[in-house]
Amino acid sequence: MPKYILLFLFFIPFLASSQSDYLHRKGTFFVFWGYNRSAYPTSDIRFQGPGYDFTLAAVQASDAPTPFDGFQTYFNPSLFSIPQFNLHGGYFINDSWSISLGWDHMKYVMNPDQASHITGHIDAQVSNPQIPVNPAYVGNYSNSPFVIQSKDFLQYEHTDGYNYAALEVENYHPIWKKEKSNFQLDWINGVGIGAVVPRSDVRLFTVGTNNFWNLAGAGVSAKSGLRLNLTKLLFFEAMFKGGYTNLWEVHTTGRSVDHASQTIWFGEFYGALGFSIGKAK
Repeated sequence: MPKYILLFLFFIPFLASSQSDYLHRKGTFFVFWGYNRSAYPTSDIRFQGPGYDFTLAAVQASDAPTPFDGFQTYFNPSLFSIPQFNLHGGYFINDSWSISLGWDHMKYVMNPDQASHITGHIDAQVSNPQIPVNPAYVGNYSNSPFVIQSKDFLQYEHTDGYNYAALEVENYHPIWKKEKSNFQLDWINGVGIGAVVPRSDVRLFTVGTNNFWNLAGAGVSAKSGLRLNLTKLLFFEAMFKGGYTNLWEVHTTGRSVDHASQTIWFGEFYGALGFSIGKAK
C-alpha cells in the first residue's frame, strides 16, 4: 500500500488543471486548528543520575488519543486543547510559498511492562535525596534481557505532551480548481525545524511527578498533503508529517540531579480546519 501512495504523490503534479485563474494568496495570512494521530518506532532511552546510568533499548511507545466525544471535550472551549492537536499560523510570501509557525501537540506513552534490554549500572541507593532500589534491579548490565516493570521500576510518558514547535516552509501546487469559483485543491509539501517542549510524566524507582514543560531538545520534519479551499476564506487540510527529534534533557523524578535522554522519530497524520486572513496582493 505505501508504494501506491508514493506513486500517487509522484503523479499529482501531472494532474494539475490547465486553468490560469488559481487563487492569489501573496500577502495573506492563514491559521488552522486540527487533531492528529501519531506513531513512533522503537527508541533507546538513557537514564542518568547519582548512583545510576543505564540505557533501555528499543523501547516501544504509542500515542494516547482522547476518544471522540463531541461537545464534551473536542467542541468544549475550555477542554478542546486536551486531545492531540495541531495549531499553525502562516504568511504567504507569494502565491506558491508560505512560512508558518506551528505547535504539534502529540502524546508519547511508553508501553507498560514490556520486554527490553538494559546496559549500564544501578546502585542500591540512587538520586539525591537517596531512593532505595528494589534489590532485583541492582547490578551491572550489558545488553541484558529486562522487563520494564511499571509498578516499581519505570512509568514514562510525554502526554501533556510531546510538543513539537516548528518554523516551517511550505510549497503549494494547485491540482484542480472549479471554474469561476474559489473551490481549489492544492498539493502541499514542506519542511520544518523546531524545538521539543514536552511535559513529561515519569515515575523512576517509584519516585517522580508530572514535570513542568521544559525545552528538552530539537528536531526537523517534512510533510506532504492536501488543502481543499472551500471558499476564499475557509479551507480544510489533511497532512502526513514525519520527523526526527533529539531530546537531551527530559525531566524524570522532578529533581535536578536526574534526567533522561532519547531520540524519537515520529509520524503523524492530522486533519485541520483553517481560515485565510487579509487581501491578496
